[in-house]
Amino acid sequence: MTRIGSPTLRLVRIVLYLGWTLTLMPVQALGLVLRRRWTTALPRFYHRCCCRILGLRVRVEGAPLPQRPALFVVNHISYIDITVLGSLLAASFVAKSEVAGWPLFGWLAKLQRSVFVDRRVGSTARQRAALGARLQAGDALILFAEGTSSDGNRVLPFKSALFGAADNSADGPAVPVQPVSLAYTRLDGMPIGRCYRPFVAWYGTMPMAPHLWRMLGLGAVEAVVEFHPPTAFADCGSRKALAEYCHARIAGGVAAALAGRPQPMPPPPRSAPALVHTMTGSG
Repeated sequence: MTRIGSPTLRLVRIVLYLGWTLTLMPVQALGLVLRRRWTTALPRFYHRCCCRILGLRVRVEGAPLPQRPALFVVNHISYIDITVLGSLLAASFVAKSEVAGWPLFGWLAKLQRSVFVDRRVGSTARQRAALGARLQAGDALILFAEGTSSDGNRVLPFKSALFGAADNSADGPAVPVQPVSLAYTRLDGMPIGRCYRPFVAWYGTMPMAPHLWRMLGLGAVEAVVEFHPPTAFADCGSRKALAEYCHARIAGGVAAALAGRPQPMPPPPRSAPALVHTMTGSG
């Protein structure tokens, strides 16, 4: 592996990242105050430039749903997931409530209209209603369904409570749900492997500052993002079934990316082919 811990690379990236971020933050803030429509697209442009600054090379398989509303369900590995996914999707993130208080990253989350949730059991219904309201208003949301980050080698069990936000049994537009798998596979063109994956993955009790400092010294990191066939709450019938479908697709996608070869995928729900046809406009 090359350039792990390069102090020069760290300093260059910090200067460029902070300069770019501090330039765009007031622009986005003003746009939100004035309720400009371009505030949905500007974060995507911002994250694309951040990918270049941080040396993130994003390889995409499949295509994201263009329809709105939409719920994108993704596995979670690191804080840089935000930059990778934000470069591909004009959407807001569902984040833990404590993120709102983080310096810089919390401000950025608010500027992207993130939904902050308290995952304590007693507040589940209220949080689910808040997500449902955003979806019914026509927004796109990105949900990290594990509820925490993993080591990048596997996908943790999904917490199904918030999947109920996609239930459109009440009047309102149908909410498609698209599983999205994310894996970090190469560093400077070489397979990362289990030994080096903690250089990218941030999980458990890892302190953030030292991990971020080390990560900034890495070379070019490849992220593989795969957009899987969408489904809907009505096709699965319950929150648990919807979570299981998304987990199976995402776990298969992560395994395929890490192994460098296709993995067998579970069949979609019975009505998913018609749903995919409708959502993608395929003929």
